[in-house]
Amino acid sequence: MTAVMPAGVETARDLVGPALAVAVDRLVPDVRKVAAYHLGLTAGPGSPGGRPAGTGKALRPALTLLSARAASSAPERGVPAAVAVELVHNFSLLHDDIMDGDTERRHQPTAWTVYGVGAAILAGDAMLALAQDLLLEDTGPQGVWAARALSAAVQRLIAGQGADLAFEQRDDVTLAECLAMAGDKTAALMACACSIGAIHVGAPPKLAMGLAAFGAHAGLAFQLTDDLLGIWGAPEVTGKPVRSDLRARKKSLPVVAALSAGGAQARELAALLAREEALSEHDLVRAAGLVEAAGGKRWTETEAGTQLAAAHKCLAETALPDDVRAEFAGIAEFITARQW
Repeated sequence: MTAVMPAGVETARDLVGPALAVAVDRLVPDVRKVAAYHLGLTAGPGSPGGRPAGTGKALRPALTLLSARAASSAPERGVPAAVAVELVHNFSLLHDDIMDGDTERRHQPTAWTVYGVGAAILAGDAMLALAQDLLLEDTGPQGVWAARALSAAVQRLIAGQGADLAFEQRDDVTLAECLAMAGDKTAALMACACSIGAIHVGAPPKLAMGLAAFGAHAGLAFQLTDDLLGIWGAPEVTGKPVRSDLRARKKSLPVVAALSAGGAQARELAALLAREEALSEHDLVRAAGLVEAAGGKRWTETEAGTQLAAAHKCLAETALPDDVRAEFAGIAEFITARQW
């Protein structure tokens, strides 16, 4: 599949990028340099040619600005909430890179490999605290509601990350558990991004709930697609080596779907992933083939389509301006149409 970047994502970069840089400048210098490097705002000692990597896809900020527009507000009013969501997202990525031992993100060395584990943890903590500060600077009730919505999403994100880590020590993870983990780790923040802009401008609860439901389904579709990329994605798309999730023996959705299918391929895959020694490239290619042969890839593609359809249904049932609904739908299509 070929994905076309929605126009709203570029708009979000233009509006949120400068505000994100201003927010990060509020951090103390030692923390700021790590956060700015991770966010792609500045170059670091690990940057090829001394160039910053550039910020990420800005999908969550785009969704946040759209949710402000859904409440008939100018997108600029959603910028503080969009910056807060992006800070939380990147707090989670900073810590994920450490926990997973990932050494590359956005085609550059990860922050912990450049500045050290302790410095990267502190930078992530600082970004999380800064996100709440930005929302609570709005002293009206909508600032508190938005901060609580973000806090609830963070609690679910942490629960999902904890489950993901726990799965590494288990060989009996069920597909239902894996979907629940993805709902917490990824979809909760996506649901928040889709509704927090509306919450922050004082939208009715019914609108916020409809947008959150859309985001929850779109977030699951995103994670399902991301898990496909974790095995079959090209490095130029993912920013990570091919078959990186298999190399880390992650209990991703395609892997758990394959293991749950039973049969000879599932048994061979389980035995391969249970080996104590590091997997060779030949092993990784074989494991990817077994996941596909056991139906893991097909199940994941089908479930991504099911979640995307559910997201579109939520949009259809929520009272929105037609142009905003179309842009939400376009981003949902974009995040599930990345190349693998």
